[in-house]
Order: sequence, then structure tokens, then C-alpha cells
Amino acid sequence: MFTWLLIAGVNGVAEKALAQEYINTVTTQESGVNSDQIIPSPPLSPEDPMAQVTSVSQLKDVQPNDWAFQALQSLVERYGCIAGYPDSSYRGNRALTRYEFAAGVNACLNRVNELITTATSDLVTREDLRILQKLQSEFAPELATLRGRVDSLEAKSAEIKANQFSRTTKLNGLLIVAIQGRTNNRGDVNPRDGQKDTNDAGTNIHLISLAQLYLISQITPSSYLFTGLVDGRGTTVPRFTNSVSRNDVLLGYEFPTNNLIISDFNFHWLVTDKLAIMVGTEGVSMPTAFRGPNRVESAATGPLSYFAQRNPILNMGYGHGGIAIDWQFAKRASLQAIYTSYQPGNPGKNSGLFDGTTTTGVQLLTTPSDTLDLSLYYVNNYSSNGCLLTFVGDECLTAVNTSNGKSAPVQTNAVGATVTWQISPHISAGAWGGYTKSYIPGRSGNVETTNYMVFLNFPDLFSKGNLAGIYVGQPPKITSSDLPIGNNVPDFVNTGLGRAGGQPGTTTQIEAFYRFQLTDNISITPGIIHILEPGNTPDSDSVTIGLIRSTFTF
Repeated sequence: MFTWLLIAGVNGVAEKALAQEYINTVTTQESGVNSDQIIPSPPLSPEDPMAQVTSVSQLKDVQPNDWAFQALQSLVERYGCIAGYPDSSYRGNRALTRYEFAAGVNACLNRVNELITTATSDLVTREDLRILQKLQSEFAPELATLRGRVDSLEAKSAEIKANQFSRTTKLNGLLIVAIQGRTNNRGDVNPRDGQKDTNDAGTNIHLISLAQLYLISQITPSSYLFTGLVDGRGTTVPRFTNSVSRNDVLLGYEFPTNNLIISDFNFHWLVTDKLAIMVGTEGVSMPTAFRGPNRVESAATGPLSYFAQRNPILNMGYGHGGIAIDWQFAKRASLQAIYTSYQPGNPGKNSGLFDGTTTTGVQLLTTPSDTLDLSLYYVNNYSSNGCLLTFVGDECLTAVNTSNGKSAPVQTNAVGATVTWQISPHISAGAWGGYTKSYIPGRSGNVETTNYMVFLNFPDLFSKGNLAGIYVGQPPKITSSDLPIGNNVPDFVNTGLGRAGGQPGTTTQIEAFYRFQLTDNISITPGIIHILEPGNTPDSDSVTIGLIRSTFTF
């Protein structure tokens, strides 16, 4: 009874004080006074001590109609553990300090101990004890239930503590297992003479798997070390044999390592609340450093193909080691920047952190409204062998010299933009476009490519957690190439001479999928991918791929 009265008195007075201060602040602000000029009630000082009172009537600022009057009357007149100020005030409308709370509790506890010692029967009556026993009996089932819940929580807490991976390292992972098969297709690829020169039955069914483990090791409250391990098996085969159309399709989870490798090893540091830095020797790339405007982007649970994940420009260089920053310079705008190398740990000619294939990129990401995302990006890439390492469409921009088996390096400038619009909670639309212009350092001529994608996503279609998507786009295509003779890819495939010119056809990819979210950790995604004019070759058969992806995360 005493405890409830004490809590009611303390909490009630504190709540009333906070409410009073809030009302005063609003009123003052509405009248045009700066809130910084509001003067709070003076704090308790050693020169303003509290004195014990014996009757609530001694407190001049406590009235019988106050909501906490009865609680104060009981604590003062029955237990004698409420103190007032020398000016006979209680000051119930001001916030309670921790020192005052400690003093009040100590006074009440001393009084309770005194009552227990002296066994003063007229203050703690038999009626009080009877009521207490009655309450204890009435709430016995609830107390037993609560005790059982506490015991269960203690047992679960002990189990978690005993089986946790590490107090400072968190373990996450995923497993993707997918089955896919291709329709019959033959291609006119070598040379493009109108004759289908590949013999691709395309009837094989293949299994693809990808296992990933991630370790997040907390170093300080604002920094951590990120380590990733991956093991991938299987590919989408058969494919056309020509190097130009080798990337007619690549699945987002298709990463045939055939053994366990380190995919990520980088350090993250939150320098300020708005600035973060990532530096490392593995996994420092634009897909990991840049925020994706497509909110369902994921090879495990989002679109199926690699092309449908993001603009291929943002895959350029396939960076491993380097440094990246993420700056939230405004509430609805951020800036990401990166410098990364394809072979940072192999210094030498055409390799290393500052030689060989290197990439510098910057992205501006804005969210003008809660339903709209817009990103603009620029990428500068140097490729030591003329291949941009996007693994989608026309990524190799210079032909292989038949005399030495090598292709010329290229310097590339690329720009692109991605926009997504959340039309409703269950429909979102988006699109991206990209343009690259490359040249052989020290030589004349340029090679240009374009790509685009439009898409619709349907979150929670038919059931919460499910996702459907339709994606239609053109993978990177060489639209024009006037590099020195012998280096131009389209004509090199046509005639072997490598004269100026663009691709004779245009590849179009159509993708549709539906993800069934079975549990929080398990999903199954059937889908279909149809490719028109693969390899930008008009006389090649279309390619149709059917697949089922299953994903388990933990």
C-alpha cells in the first residue's frame, strides 16, 4: 500500500510538472518569445532545504481539490515522510530531481523501518494486513504466471548466452539453390553472315548454388570489420561460344568459385552522424558502397538476372580493394564516392592499387518525397584489357589482336540515372539509363555504348511478404565505334578486320518473376527470362530460360 502511494505521489507530481512545462513553452512560443529565453523554476540549493511536515494543511500550495491530495495526505499524516520547504510550500508543479527522490525514499524507508521495529499497531492496522493477504490471494495465479514467464526468459537468455557465436562478432548468411534450363537456340555469331553456326541444343537442366557467410565484428561503438566468405557452384549453360555474346544472360546469384573464397574484407567507420568511410582489400565496389535506388535490389530475394539488379555502369571495374565514403549532407540527399582497384594486392605492370583496372565513381542520391528515389552517377574507369567487367552485354570494347592474343586498354567515362516511384503500397515503377564513351589512351577514336531498363514491382502481391516483378531492357550495346582499324569489335566479328561501325542488332531482355515468401527466412522464386537477338545479332535465335530460385537466410 505504501509503495503504491509513494509511486503515485512521485509519478503524479512529475507528470504534472512535465505537462505544466510543456504548456508554458507552447504558450510562450506562440506569443513570439524565443524558447531559449524561457527561465525554468530554480533548482533546489543548499540554502533552500526541505523541512518535515506533520499535516498536509501545512503546505500552502496543496489544495483539497488537487488530484494527488489524498496520496500526499496519506504519506504526510500516516507515514510522516513528506518534506516541505521553509516557506510552507510543496512545489508539486516542478520536476523532481534524482537527489530529491533519493531523499524522499530514504525518509519513507526510515519511517517504515521504525514502524516495523516498534510495531505501532495504530498506524499499521490488522485491516491493512487483511487487505494485503486478500490481494495476495486474488493475484496468486497472475503472480505464478509472471514467475513462470520470468523463469522462461532466464532460461532462454542463458541458452542464447551459451550458444552465441561471439560477444563482439555477429554471424549472418544465406544459401541459394536454383534450377534452370534453356530452350533450343542457335546463333549466327562467327562471323555474322546470316548463317547459324552454333549447335546449341539448350535442353540441359543445371543446378546453381551460392552459399555466403558474413561476419560483422564490432571494433568500437562506431566502427566494425566486415568479412564475407562465398562458395558458388554452377552456371547458366549452354551459351553461345562467341566472346561478344558470352554474356547473353548472367544470373544475379551466378558466381562459380568452385571453392570457398573471401569475398569481403573491409572496415567501416562512422566518422560523424552523417559521414561514413569504408576501406578494405575485398568487397569495396560500387554495388556495396552505393545506395541502391531500387528498393527490391537483391540477388537473393529480388530480380533474377544480373542485368536486372542495377544499371551495369554501377558494376563497372568489379572492384576489390579501395576506399569509399557515404555522406548524408541533407535530410533527403546523400553523396557516395569510391576509388577501387580490380587487383589491389598484385602490384606490377597493369595491376595493383594504382595501375591496371581502376575505377572512380560518384553518386548523388535524393529522395524528394517518401515515394520517389532519384540517383545520378558518374564513373571513370581504366581497363588494362579493354573489358569493363560489367559481365552484361557489350563489356569488351576492343578486339583481340590475333598476333599477340591481347586487346588494347581503354579509358571510359560513363554517366547514368535511376528513378523509382512508389505509386502505391503495392505498386512501384522505375527506370534507368546509361551511356559510356571510351577511347584507347594516346590514340584517336571512341567507342560508345548505351543501356536502359524499365520495370514494375508489386510488393505483397496476393500475400504479405511476396513480390512480383516485370523488367524489360536493353543490355549495354556498342552503338558506334571508330577506334583505329583492327580494334572495333562489331566489324571484327563480322569480317575480322575491325573497321568502324556499331552492332547490327539490338538485344532486348524481358524478365518476370514471383517470389513466394514462405517464412521470414525462406522464399521460393519461379521466373522466366526471354532474350531477343542475343549478342546484338539479328539472325540469332531467341533464348528463353526458365528457373526456380530458393533462398534461405539466417
